[in-house]
Amino acid sequence: MPTYLAIFDLDETLIAADSASLWNKFIVAKGLAPLSLLTQEHAMMTAYSKGTLDMDSYMTATLAPLKGKSHHKIQPLIDEFITDIITPAIYQQALERIEWHRKRGDHILIISATGEHLVKPIAAVLGVKNVIAIHVEQHNGIYTGATTGILSFKEGKVERLKIWLQQQNHNYKGSYGYSDSINDLPLLNLVNKPFAVNPDPTLAMHAQMKEWTIMNWRHENNILR
Repeated sequence: MPTYLAIFDLDETLIAADSASLWNKFIVAKGLAPLSLLTQEHAMMTAYSKGTLDMDSYMTATLAPLKGKSHHKIQPLIDEFITDIITPAIYQQALERIEWHRKRGDHILIISATGEHLVKPIAAVLGVKNVIAIHVEQHNGIYTGATTGILSFKEGKVERLKIWLQQQNHNYKGSYGYSDSINDLPLLNLVNKPFAVNPDPTLAMHAQMKEWTIMNWRHENNILR
């Protein structure tokens, strides 16, 4: 039976928040990063919403608190963060949509511009095995504070997706794509069936012009971003 590929963005699409922003607040609260990180991050996220973020600079700033620390030390904090903060932020409609694709026999892939140290365990909670995220470098189990490879951001998501597809022993009949952000326009333009989920104003305007389906997912609680 022909199989479709369902591609989901993570932040503000499957969860009602930005996981990287929440992580930065979490590590500041834990004393792992200075309060100034939040001021710096706020300015960069404003640029993100405008589609002008320098992702290299963002990753350098937000990975700095992990530099020199072991994966063994950081992983329990990530587990706590996902259990206490991320899991309650998951959209119920997102779980239902993932399950809808799963019942159809579709393959499900999360592509995120967040570091893989966060995205992979979040995807596991969502029951999704296939993940493309920003590679976070470790040497002998120690975070270097650097990234490697193509950053899965904007056109980088498309580049990483094409590499991933070449590695799969499968020819898909078609593809679905879900995102909230204008930064994912290259990805949404690539798929056969694009969906704008709680789109930002620029993506909403584009989706209306292109007559894409707009999905409005809501969370029962106000998630602190």
